[in-house]
Parts: sequence; structure tokens; C-alpha cells
Amino acid sequence: MRRGRRPKWILKIAEERINILFSRADEEFNQHPERSHRYVEMARNIAKKYNLKLPDKWNRRFCHSCHQFLKPGLNCRVRLINSSVVIKCLDCGHVARIPYITEKKERRRRKIEHYNASKKGTDEQITFNHHN
Repeated sequence: MRRGRRPKWILKIAEERINILFSRADEEFNQHPERSHRYVEMARNIAKKYNLKLPDKWNRRFCHSCHQFLKPGLNCRVRLINSSVVIKCLDCGHVARIPYITEKKERRRRKIEHYNASKKGTDEQITFNHHN
């Protein structure tokens, strides 16, 4: 049997199936929560089989302890505490903390770069006028 990487088209199909399963889990949760938990389990199995990382969008939507689909307000609690998003599963009590300082730092870095770029443009105009 051949060893090596799988073709990209197979990985693309697996990613599509993971997205479909998570979106179905989101739709089905109100009527059939057990079915949505099964969809999460199937999506995780696909990701493990093809060695794919779950997208952040969906990675935060299931409990990493009991692997249940999380719907804010129904079976999980979401709070902002000390510059982190705290997600508590109400089924098993697991607490996930996701820091958002990096997002703030990235925004601040872009703002400084934009400021420096605009300032640099005016400096070039000033130096250009100075040489004339």
C-alpha cells in the first residue's frame, strides 16, 4: 500500500463534509439534540481519519470533554472574563477559556502599521519639497 499524503481533492471533500455535519448539528439541535451530538461525533471522526484540523468556527461549538454540541444559552454558558471568552458546558461542567488578547494585539499592530504608512507618505512629500 502506498504511503504519503492524500490528494487535495479528498481533503477538500472531507472539509466540506465536516462543515455540512456541523451546520446540520446547529440546525437540528432544538428538535433533536442527540442527533446533533451524533453529527459532531461523525465530524470529529472524519477529521481524525484525514488528519484535519477542525475550523475555529466549529472547534468552539463542541465540548472537548464530553464531545457534545454546544448551543449558547441552551447547554453552555458564554462569558467574557479577564480578556478571554469562557465557555462552560452545562452537561459536564468543563470550562474552555479562549484568550482574545492576540486579536487585540493584531488589531493594534495593524493600526500602528497604517499610521506609520500614512506618516511615511507625508514625510516623503516633505523631503521631496525640501530638496526643491
